[in-house]
Amino acid sequence: MEADSTLSIGELAERAGVSVKTVRFYSDRGLLPESARSAGGHRRYAPEALARLRLIRSLRALDLPVPDVGRVLEREDALEDVVAGHLRALGTQLAALRWREAALRLLRECTAEERVERLELVGAVPVPPSTDSMARFWRRWLRPARLPAPVLARVVELAVPQPPDQPGPAQVLAFARLHAFTSASCPPGALHALAAHRPDAGPRPAVLYEGLYEAYELAAPDVLAGRAPRAGEALDCFVTAHARSLRTRDTPGFRRRLSGMLAVEPRIDRYWQLVGEVRGPAEATPGAAHTWLRSALESQVTAR
Repeated sequence: MEADSTLSIGELAERAGVSVKTVRFYSDRGLLPESARSAGGHRRYAPEALARLRLIRSLRALDLPVPDVGRVLEREDALEDVVAGHLRALGTQLAALRWREAALRLLRECTAEERVERLELVGAVPVPPSTDSMARFWRRWLRPARLPAPVLARVVELAVPQPPDQPGPAQVLAFARLHAFTSASCPPGALHALAAHRPDAGPRPAVLYEGLYEAYELAAPDVLAGRAPRAGEALDCFVTAHARSLRTRDTPGFRRRLSGMLAVEPRIDRYWQLVGEVRGPAEATPGAAHTWLRSALESQVTAR
């Protein structure tokens, strides 16, 4: 008579180093099929069930949910997708934990007088932090310019700061202030304050913004090095972007007129100040580059 090679639920549990209850749980959920039932109605498992159970245990040790374990068992190529999905989820969870840690340090390190205001600011920011309010701010601000969709997307991408991977308390505070600032309603008429956005001004905003970011990149090394605003390639590129948008030439007279057109915009300047605090001193924001170039133009015009 041939010996029975199947395993009882107790034998399988012992060999795998798990409890009988665990084997029953996975079996009831279809992850560990039974081979047969004994005459007394007890579960029996084929020898290969031991390797399958060990695989299930390994996947569960990585905190993969039972449905995802089932996908991996059914399809060998599903493991890569499952792992990638959980890495993304884990990254989100870690970002949230790092944000909460920095926020708690911010509250611990501030004075009692500051704590109420800062708690209100930080408490209004979703966790993990979202940049939706900043993106909406720029779309509202740029709406009068009627930029083509690709140009608008590029401007918003460059203007909206991503939350730092390893935020410090000061960055959490700056981001929270930026969130509050961009979530507030805009004063009447503010959206049309920029000369490039006025319908009667006649410029081509798409041409302007495409040229401006090239000028900002050229000015960035000087901004980061703390050099005084000065004439040079970056300023020439900056002026040319404005001239082309207005269908005119870069002349001394145009530079004088442009210097007068580039009025300070308090809301935008405040925005870039906060962005600079979020990103830190190692990065020159477009706002910092714009201020540097505006000052360089004013100095050149004044010296003539």
